[in-house]
Amino acid sequence: VQLVESGGDSAQAGGSLRLSCAASGYSNTNYCMGWVRQGTGKEPEGVAAIDSDGSTSYADSVKGRFVISKDNAKNTLYLQMSSLKPEDTAMYYCAASPYFGTSGGSCQSYAYWGQGTQVTVS
Repeated sequence: VQLVESGGDSAQAGGSLRLSCAASGYSNTNYCMGWVRQGTGKEPEGVAAIDSDGSTSYADSVKGRFVISKDNAKNTLYLQMSSLKPEDTAMYYCAASPYFGTSGGSCQSYAYWGQGTQVTVS
C-alpha cells in the first residue's frame, strides 16, 4: 500500500491550491480516505474525509473552503483548498483507514499514510 501526495506549494492568502494523493496497492473504494495536516508545533488535525460511499466530513476550521473528492477510476484522492488563510500553513498528509465512518473531518484509525506535502500560506 502506497500513498503519494502532490500539489503542495506556497500561496497567497485568499488563493487556492489542489492537493492530490495517488494510491497504489489497493483500491480506495474499500477504504475511508482523508487529509490530515500538522503545523509546526501543533497537533495533527483531520481536515477532511471521504468514506467509501462518498459521504464527506470536514473540520469546522475548513468548512466552506475545502472540498474533498476522489476519482475511483484513477485511485486518486483530492483536496481543493480555497480562500486560504495563513493558519492553513502545514504539512498535509493523505491517509487511509480500513474502517468506515467519518466524523469531524477524519476517518477512524488511519492505517496508511503518505509522506506529506507542504502548504505555506502568506
